[in-house]
Amino acid sequence: MNSYRFFTNVDCQYYPCHKGVAGEFNCLFCYCPLYALGEKCGGNFEYLPGGVKSCMNCTIPHSEKGYDYIMSKISGVIALAEK
Repeated sequence: MNSYRFFTNVDCQYYPCHKGVAGEFNCLFCYCPLYALGEKCGGNFEYLPGGVKSCMNCTIPHSEKGYDYIMSKISGVIALAEK
């Protein structure tokens, strides 16, 4: 596997930050770049009381195919940044 697409940091104090990730745990997107897309991120998120988006039940960024998924949607984040 290419290190630019995947790495695991077992020394992180929060590792693993999500339970239930099948296979290898990818730490590349420790903070998901798709968070800013709100409901259009496509992940398993929920809005908490007060309107805060919680991604605790989303494991897409940490999965083996997470890099490909995020890259497929990153143009939406770029469009937000251009505004």
